[in-house]
Amino acid sequence: MEKLLRLMAVTLVLVGVSGLGSQLRAQAKSTADDKAAIEALYKDFNDAFNKRDLNGIMAVYAPVLFVFDAIPPRQYPSWNAFKKDWEALLAAYPGPVTSSISDLSITVVGPVAYTHCIDDSTLTAKDGSKLHGVVRATDVLRKIKGKWLIVQEHVSFPVDLATGKADLLSKP
Repeated sequence: MEKLLRLMAVTLVLVGVSGLGSQLRAQAKSTADDKAAIEALYKDFNDAFNKRDLNGIMAVYAPVLFVFDAIPPRQYPSWNAFKKDWEALLAAYPGPVTSSISDLSITVVGPVAYTHCIDDSTLTAKDGSKLHGVVRATDVLRKIKGKWLIVQEHVSFPVDLATGKADLLSKP
C-alpha cells in the first residue's frame, strides 16, 4: 500500500510539473507575440509620423488617454486634446519629417505593458528651417479588444539644472 501511495504521489508531481511547463511555454509564446505586436505599433506610429499622417499617428492611442508631452501645456488629459497638439505641431512644421525610434524596451505583464524608447526627429518649418530634437518617451499600453494601445505617455528632454535649458539633442 505504501508503494502504491508513493507511486501516486510521484505521478501527481510529474503531471503537475508537466502542466506547469506547458503553461510556461504558452505564456512565453503569448509574451513574445505581444512584444511583436507592440513593436509593430511603434513601427506604425513612426511610419505615420514620417508621412505626416495624423490619423495614423492617433491610431496607436486609446480613446481614454493621458499625456505629459515635452512641450506646454503641462498635460493633455484626453485623446482629443492630444490630437489638437499633433495638429498644431504638423501645422507649424509643414515640411518633411524624419523620425526614428531606438532603444525600445518592452515589458508585458498580462493585458498591460510599459515601454521606453528614444525618438530622434527632425521637422521642417514653413521657411525651410529644421528643428532637430531627441526625446525620451515612456508609455503604458493596454490590450483592448485584442489590440495594444497607448493609454499613458510621458515625453521629456533632459534639463541642465544650472541653466534651466532643455538638452534637445541628449546623448547617453
